[in-house]
Amino acid sequence: MSASVPRLVIAAPSSGSGKTTVATGLMAAFAARGLAVSPHKVGPDYIDPGYHALATGRVGRNLDAYLCGPELVGPLFLHGARGCDIAVVEGVMGLYDGAAGEGELASTAHVAKLLRAPVVLVVDASSQSRSVAALVHGFASWDPEVRVGGVILNKVASDRHEELLREALEQAGVPVLGVLRRVPQVDTPSRHLGLVPVAERHAAAVEAVGAMAAQVSDGCDLGALEALARAAGAVPGRSAPWTPGRPERPRPQTPDGLVVAVAGGEAFTFSYAEHTELLTAAGAEVVTFDPLRDEELPEGTRGLVIGGGFPEVYAAELSANEPLRKAVAELASSGAPVAAECAGLLYLCRELDGLPMCGVLDAGARMTERLTLGYRDAVAVGDSALAAAGTRMRGHEFHRTVVEPGSGAEPAWGVRGPRPRVEGFVQRGVHASYLHTHWASEPGVARRFVERCRTS
Repeated sequence: MSASVPRLVIAAPSSGSGKTTVATGLMAAFAARGLAVSPHKVGPDYIDPGYHALATGRVGRNLDAYLCGPELVGPLFLHGARGCDIAVVEGVMGLYDGAAGEGELASTAHVAKLLRAPVVLVVDASSQSRSVAALVHGFASWDPEVRVGGVILNKVASDRHEELLREALEQAGVPVLGVLRRVPQVDTPSRHLGLVPVAERHAAAVEAVGAMAAQVSDGCDLGALEALARAAGAVPGRSAPWTPGRPERPRPQTPDGLVVAVAGGEAFTFSYAEHTELLTAAGAEVVTFDPLRDEELPEGTRGLVIGGGFPEVYAAELSANEPLRKAVAELASSGAPVAAECAGLLYLCRELDGLPMCGVLDAGARMTERLTLGYRDAVAVGDSALAAAGTRMRGHEFHRTVVEPGSGAEPAWGVRGPRPRVEGFVQRGVHASYLHTHWASEPGVARRFVERCRTS
């Protein structure tokens, strides 16, 4: 695949400006034109890529320079964009907002520079006219390495309002590539951690994506946006796409093959596509199951991966599925490898908000009003099925729950920083933690996990 895949980054001065509507709508509008569209999201967010996948028919992928390192942003982008005609990258927060205390690291601007991709700035124009020129000029000139190739004006009130905005922006030298009128918000409901995931509202989400596509198609110059994307040139630096590697041995084809079960369904929607690819490349047969409905683990399960999601929303249903809770507990007690992140940690606890869970860990979990959010720099405290002692990984936390105690006799991670602490649980084959990690940054964890499944 050519490293000069056409691409755009959709950014904004701040959160709430309309990035998701424009990015998702643009993906769907390009797809409706017959283009194969590669969808990407800056940062660790799991939810927006689900909407991107609906818009494009392809897996939504994350580009996070903190979790994976700047050197992997280009290769991971090219991996996701294989065989595509164009790529659309939705930014995170404001254009220049990155990891706290780390300068530009992991900001939308940083990723745009790493990809050498033109930026389209989505501006909420609802409470301004001529001032929009100063705003856009400031963002376009702040960093000369960031190329702001155009602006899309959102929440424009009238033809007269649009005329005033366009007149002002002529002085800023940044072309207007779209104008979206102030209309009732597209139906994308939110709750305590952001948008409701696609898996929980599939039919309504399809309608919402269609509405976004119509809004963008009606208000934006798709031809000019595509031309801007095609002018991007080659992705700088290493041009080879990332690869999960090749299986070290043939994947078992018999019914008693090496099966790694991965939790899915409405309660467990947070997962990076590369994790499954890495497990498969290491020789595992990955089988998805739904803890809300399936009463047994997949046949031949030798290891279990339970990622993030919303078990707190589905606590009653998860608790009611007693046969599966017992099956998970039995698998863990056998010493089989179990990797659990955030929601998975809660599911393995003794209880969640007073309702029985799997009881693998002697800890209780409950909802709180406090949001825990941020990047973390962590090191494995001891050996586990997932990581050797001393393995350093970067991760992020995003939850409104608390687990008590916060760590076991053998913690999973030591979190570095101004307030060092330990957190999580290592117990026989179990590695459970609040930390979300991206395994592409340390592919050895997937190989180690599969090897432990093979030998346990």
